[in-house]
Amino acid sequence: MNEQRRFPGPHLGFKCMGLLLMILSISLVASAQLTLRGTANPTISIIAGTAGGTMTSVVNTTSSIRYTRQSVIYKITVKTTCPTQAFTLQVLATGVTRGVAAPAVTLTSGMAAVDFITSIPSAAGWTTATPVLQYTASATFAQGNSAELGNDVHTVLYTLQAQ
Repeated sequence: MNEQRRFPGPHLGFKCMGLLLMILSISLVASAQLTLRGTANPTISIIAGTAGGTMTSVVNTTSSIRYTRQSVIYKITVKTTCPTQAFTLQVLATGVTRGVAAPAVTLTSGMAAVDFITSIPSAAGWTTATPVLQYTASATFAQGNSAELGNDVHTVLYTLQAQ
C-alpha cells in the first residue's frame, strides 16, 4: 500500500527568463518512513539572462528528505510531472550519510521513476538520515520567459521501496 502526501513545493521563478512552480509530493510505502523537512515551497528566481549566452542556473537547498532505517536494504526513487515544462530542473541529494546518492537527476515531465538514493542499509547502528535536496533551475535567454510560455508547475514524487 502506498500512501501519498502532497506538500506545497518550491516556487522556482525566472523573472526575465521563466517561472517554475514546483509542488513536492512524497509517496510513503507501507511501514516505511519518508518525510520532507525544511522549506516546502522555496522560491528560486533567475533575474536575467544574456542573449546568446549560456545557461543561467540558480540553486536552492532549503529542503531535505528524512528517511528511517528499515528491515531490508532499500532505495528512494524520484520522478516528476510538469505538463507544460519549458525550463530545466535538476535535483541532487547532498550530505547522504546512509546509502549512495545518484548524480544530479534532470527532472523531465512524464519520466519514469529513477533511482535517487540507493543501497540504504538495514544494519543496526543508525536510525535516520536527512540529506539536503539541492534543486537547480536553469534556463537560457532563447528559451523565453514565463510571461510568454506560462509557469512550469512540477509535482515531484519521491518513493521509498525495497531494493
